Parts: sequence; structure tokens; C-alpha cells
Amino acid sequence: MKSEHKKTVGRWRRHMRIRKKLIGTPEKPRLCVYRSSKHIYCQLIDDTYVDKSGYRSGKVIAGCSTLTPSIKKEVNSGGNKDAATVVGKEIAKIAKDKSIETVTFDRAGYKYHGRVKALADAAREGGLKF
Repeated sequence: MKSEHKKTVGRWRRHMRIRKKLIGTPEKPRLCVYRSSKHIYCQLIDDTYVDKSGYRSGKVIAGCSTLTPSIKKEVNSGGNKDAATVVGKEIAKIAKDKSIETVTFDRAGYKYHGRVKALADAAREGGLKF
């Protein structure tokens, strides 16, 4: 097994272990973070949403990334801490517009370090409570 594959499988397992414990609601959605080498993405998700067929599925309330047009103009590179800070402030602003004040932070198996931490700190500065 290649080392890249082992890392991906390990992160996926950590993510599933974390997801068993975290549930987003309409009042307190889950702030899920995904990072790639070039960009960082985040979404506010309501996990209690029931679709038309009767199954519980997550509903994305809002989301933004370094590919969002307003953010893309501000940042030179999407794969650094400065870009993560801008995305964190933007998601906090979007959440405030939708009258969401508290969220559950889902780091998706990543270490709470670097870009993930920068996004979380910026979201807190923007007024979100974890």
C-alpha cells in the first residue's frame, strides 16, 4: 500500500470516527472543513434534514471556498493560511446573514493545526461560537 493511500485511508477513518459524534441541526449546524493542496472549502450542514423519500440526509445551508469569486479576488494562492483566514471570515459573515450564531466544528480528520486552525480562528473572530 502506498503511503499516500495510507494517509487518505487514515484521515477517512478519523473523519468517520468524528462524524459519529457530531450532528448538525438547523439552529447549530456543522461547520465542515475540507482542504486540498490548492484550496480550502467549508460548509454549514444540517444533518437532521429529511428528504422527500424519507431518508435523513445532510442539507448544505451555506458554503464558501477559495474558489468563491469574492474570495478569489482577494487571495493569490488558495493553499495557505491567509486564504483560510479569508474563508473563515466569509463563512462567519454568511452565517450571521442567515442568523446562525453557534456551530459544531468538524475538522474532517485533519489535525487542528495550520490552515484548519486559521479558518476556525477567523470564524470565531467573525462572531461564530463553537
